[in-house]
Amino acid sequence: MNPSTAFATVLADELARCGLREVVVAPGSRSTPLAMAFWELDRAGLVRLHVRLDERSASFTALGLAKVSRRPVAVLCTSGTAAANFHPAVIEADESAVPLLVLTADRPPELRGTGASQTVDQVKLYGGAVRLYAETGVPERLPGMAGYWRSLACRAWSHAAGESGTLPGPVHLNIPLRDPLTPDQNPAAEREEWPDSLDGRADGLPWTRFGGLPGTAEPMELPWAERGVVVCGDGDYDAAALVELAERAGWPILAEPSSGARRGRNALTSYQYLLASPEFMAAHKPELIVSAGRPGLSRPQSALLRLARDAATPIRHVVVAQGPGLWADPQRAATDVAAAIVLTGTGPTGQPRVAASRRWLDEWRHADAAATRAAAAVLDAGQGGDTSAPVLDKQLLRKQLLRKPLLSEPLVARELVAALPEDALLWCGNSLSVRDIDLVLPAGTGTRVIASRGASGIDGTFSTAAGAALAHAADHPGSVSFALIGDLSLLHDAPGLAIGPGEPRPDLCVVVVNNDGGGIFEGLEPAAFRPGPFERVFGTPHGASVEHLAAAFGVPYTQAEQPGDVAKAVAATTGGTGPRIVEARTGRAANADLRAAMRAAAVRAAGTTAKA
Repeated sequence: MNPSTAFATVLADELARCGLREVVVAPGSRSTPLAMAFWELDRAGLVRLHVRLDERSASFTALGLAKVSRRPVAVLCTSGTAAANFHPAVIEADESAVPLLVLTADRPPELRGTGASQTVDQVKLYGGAVRLYAETGVPERLPGMAGYWRSLACRAWSHAAGESGTLPGPVHLNIPLRDPLTPDQNPAAEREEWPDSLDGRADGLPWTRFGGLPGTAEPMELPWAERGVVVCGDGDYDAAALVELAERAGWPILAEPSSGARRGRNALTSYQYLLASPEFMAAHKPELIVSAGRPGLSRPQSALLRLARDAATPIRHVVVAQGPGLWADPQRAATDVAAAIVLTGTGPTGQPRVAASRRWLDEWRHADAAATRAAAAVLDAGQGGDTSAPVLDKQLLRKQLLRKPLLSEPLVARELVAALPEDALLWCGNSLSVRDIDLVLPAGTGTRVIASRGASGIDGTFSTAAGAALAHAADHPGSVSFALIGDLSLLHDAPGLAIGPGEPRPDLCVVVVNNDGGGIFEGLEPAAFRPGPFERVFGTPHGASVEHLAAAFGVPYTQAEQPGDVAKAVAATTGGTGPRIVEARTGRAANADLRAAMRAAAVRAAGTTAKA
């Protein structure tokens, strides 16, 4: 067995012993030994192999698999710019604490800096975005190599999984390989020529085991306060503990869709409308804020988290860290950071000693219900909404009412959420998709909502959703996953649609909101610069046909043209049929007006409850 094949066989075997079950490979020459080793493991039923033509799509497929399964997934590529295409997914994995094993094949040292084809500087290519970087060294036929390779595999696994006391995240092994890259014709005979055994431990266990190092941070004792709120952003943390904390304390939960905390009797649906109401917030200024994850979907939410930055404001803001060195405080307003919280001032029943009325929580609930009803009424009325709202352009709204209504984007999101099967997985694209879900997702839903909110980019959106769907189906056989993404996100990741015959195919229904460009900018400051640079520089119309794109990759396509069509498409999606696309064509400006009308009506309703 030649050294490159020996190394690949040993490394792949040891990773499987550690617990590796999913491997994503992008084709290439320099990575041949590892690709063939993983193929052998796939054939033996020890791992599941996924092949993607494009390295960026491959890395985001691995990201989705790892995010849902919560265990390391390996992604492999050849040398050169192929490795650079992994970088966006590595950054997202770093920011979101998603365990990835990034394996980049490389040219041996004697070919570097010589102008050799497909040779770039891959040493520490991803900088500080990885938990561990290791240059494996060129495989050689020397004593002790098998132990070194197996030990390195275990070390890489432990750092990626967070088993060695670090936060889970990406690990980069850069692997220089010399020819020959393919197995020998008679590997059994060659095996005897190695100085020592290449086999792993006889009991089938990993070379090195990690029991999980205990955390050193003690939970923070937090005195109960009547006027408290819990803010939950995106992240993989113990959301159930925060839900329990809020319910014991009698505090409202302001939870983003992908936090996993929008459940229980204290969770609110329309919290961002309440936070945007000056009248409501003037009467409901909290004295304690507990936040976790990475909040940041709306400006009112950010304004709430800034309150403790004012030295004259007696507000305590406790941030619950997601793990070692990872907590979100972009407003630089946190007064405390804690690994966990223990609520003090409670009696034997677990309720606060102070027999405070439930008025604080009831007022938040009452306002939430009023705001939700008001926003829903505008949405039901169509694009025009409430033409009496003073913040809106009445002439524009009246023109919208006279036009044939398009399918609105918040309605698509609401219809999708309402039609999802029990315990479904919903992947949300960034920009407007996750924000529309935030507007309409009812509290207490059993849907698992996931998004790439670490770096909040649109890279690899379809591929990540596909990986998530594959992992979800592995735990829930026969289940179908769903995604809500924008047209630019789909076009940005069009190569992800290329899933070859024989590859594991995700049962994924992707609802694509096509507003022919960057709809999120319609609600931001650049929209004021029309008819100047806005449409070309920010709106970026593309004129691409989603239907033709789907046809090019053989993906079933349906167009949702009127209310009810999205629900019908969801109901028609069954397991075992692979990915499908449902397109909802919308108008950017019209939907911006609709969201503004919904917000104006909901904010007024919340303000009215504060005066009552």
